[in-house]
Amino acid sequence: MSMEILKINNEISLPLAKVNFRYSRSGGKGGQHVNKVSTKVEAILNPGDLIAPSETTARIIRRLKSKLDDNGDLHVTSQESRSQWQNKTHALEKLADIVRDASYEPKYRKATKPTHGSTLDRMRRKKKVSDQKTMRRKVSVDRD
Repeated sequence: MSMEILKINNEISLPLAKVNFRYSRSGGKGGQHVNKVSTKVEAILNPGDLIAPSETTARIIRRLKSKLDDNGDLHVTSQESRSQWQNKTHALEKLADIVRDASYEPKYRKATKPTHGSTLDRMRRKKKVSDQKTMRRKVSVDRD
């Protein structure tokens, strides 16, 4: 039996057999058709089922922690189309996008000191503003 696999990026793959789908009636366009057909699709994935290196899986779980339910599953829904098949495809795309975004480790900014020139420019601007405010003051005349 051949297992279908969705390739998310170079190191992460998703076996489609591990994704559970739930179908329900959807709101929106469709008229009376909406009341008869279950076109809304909910894709449910446990991030532990991904084919990925263990550190990548741990990073994905850590970054998606707020989106996971009590069982550790990620739920994605789609109801944009009147077609169940199109909604299923769209839900899988959304799932792949979420996992792809969570898999990247953000590059952190390396703190640097301001350059000597930028410090001098900042001090010049401060002095200029200070001088402008000094010039706005009323001149007091002392009479003896």
